[in-house]
Amino acid sequence: MYRFCGFVFAAVLAVFPFVNGYAAGQGDVRFDTVTLRAGKKTIHAEVASTDVQREQGLMHRKSLPENNGMLFVFDRPARSCMWMKNTLIPLSVAFIDYDGTIVNIEEMAPMTTDSHCSAGWIRYALEMNAGWFRKNGLKPGSRISGLPK
Repeated sequence: MYRFCGFVFAAVLAVFPFVNGYAAGQGDVRFDTVTLRAGKKTIHAEVASTDVQREQGLMHRKSLPENNGMLFVFDRPARSCMWMKNTLIPLSVAFIDYDGTIVNIEEMAPMTTDSHCSAGWIRYALEMNAGWFRKNGLKPGSRISGLPK
């Protein structure tokens, strides 16, 4: 009997993180990847195209390799905003229109709920390490190619 109770207790402990959403939010969200071009730079971006993926984004990550990022793909052009709740690393976000032109770029501090919004209608948002766009000479009007349609 004690062995059975111990097994049940262990099973409950193993399942508990999935019930409260923590493990599901971190381990179960999968992202496809895409290769993008920005000038002469190649970007390896994870694609967040569903509500669940967009909600997770880069939250809880401790680092982001150089030239890697997260591409948020929206269902239709809209004015969109991003925030950094539960995001541990400083990021830059480029808001990109349907044709791949950067509309505006915002710098975002980690662990904040400040809104960083597009300056116009966009279809994509690309998050990279803080300062990445400036460091690589990209600004509003620059183009990103290889975006999924």
